[in-house]
Amino acid sequence: MRRRTFLTAVSAGLGAVAFSGAVWHEAAASASRSLPSGGLRAGTGPYGPLGAADANGVALPAGFSSRVVARSGRLTGGLLWHPAPDGGACFADGDGWIYVSNSEVPLVGGASAIRFRADGSVERAYRILDGTTLNCAGGRTPWNTWLSCEEVFRGRVYETDPYGARSAQARPAMGRFKHEAAACDPDHRAVYLTEDESDGCLYRFTPDVWGDLSRGRLDVLCGTGGDGVEWRPVPDPTPGVFERQTRHQVAAARHFDGGEGCHYAAGVCYFTAKGDRKVWAYDTARQTVTSVYDGGGTLDGVDNITGLPSGDLYVAEDGGNMEINVITPDGVVAPVLRLDGQAESEITGPAFSPDGTRLYFSSQRGPSGETAGTGGITYEVTGPFRR
Repeated sequence: MRRRTFLTAVSAGLGAVAFSGAVWHEAAASASRSLPSGGLRAGTGPYGPLGAADANGVALPAGFSSRVVARSGRLTGGLLWHPAPDGGACFADGDGWIYVSNSEVPLVGGASAIRFRADGSVERAYRILDGTTLNCAGGRTPWNTWLSCEEVFRGRVYETDPYGARSAQARPAMGRFKHEAAACDPDHRAVYLTEDESDGCLYRFTPDVWGDLSRGRLDVLCGTGGDGVEWRPVPDPTPGVFERQTRHQVAAARHFDGGEGCHYAAGVCYFTAKGDRKVWAYDTARQTVTSVYDGGGTLDGVDNITGLPSGDLYVAEDGGNMEINVITPDGVVAPVLRLDGQAESEITGPAFSPDGTRLYFSSQRGPSGETAGTGGITYEVTGPFRR
């Protein structure tokens, strides 16, 4: 199984920024002008510097704490936790909540869920998807399902039930390609999809009926000059093995080197590309794509991304020095946690509990760095996150 790596060298310049945080999207133009001329800047984050690693090997700011909630191959809530935990999301469930996690291994792949009680204790764990392959990232929907994406040639998106009541359903209309992540846009009733190829694309799926992903139109992002973009239909979203792949069907398609995480907030779809070494922002109102982060700060290997209503983005590293960094609306990039002694792993699946006080994530291979992912560890960090 291929280890996704990211060059630890970063570009010298920070690059131009057009950043629209969730709390000030309407003032994006003036906000971006208020940033330093060099763009985003490394600095002390809103929670202060990281302290020494705790007993779990997690370095955190003062006032935060960590615990291990699951380990690959060990029982968690009555379930053997899957290997190579990857993309994840949280869902409200009565007084408790659920954390869903993919498994990025061949053939058995799939996804599992952990149900937490109101006090944070684990009630039970269970499978919600089986028999798929290399389930990497994905995304949650506004109607409380989890889109689990296969990162494999002609991969598919599976819509799953985090509550375990309904069987998973393949959604081929969302395209057959090397899927990475998905982000739902309830404002425009669309789903954005990243593609993990060296010349991957950003796609937009518009279902015929919002809430039903079985039918719809798949578009690909195309350049119009400068930062301007437009969407054009993909002629054949489900090509056969020997037919032209989706990313090569439209000549004007814009390509990104190694599409990774994807997150939508207040009119902007943020997505990462590990080969580009950037966090990108697609502004739905202006129809532009610009880079939020061009390297040069404390964030090395951009991968999974999530956010909170405060406007803060949280970006996990694939390799690097194993951190999750925050990108604040005022232009600061800073680490909020670091895993020590796990240089051969990657951080995956960052997701906040419904109340925003707990952050879940995994180390896909753990300290051993085993490519089979049998050393995977899933963590919870609790603290005063800005909500």
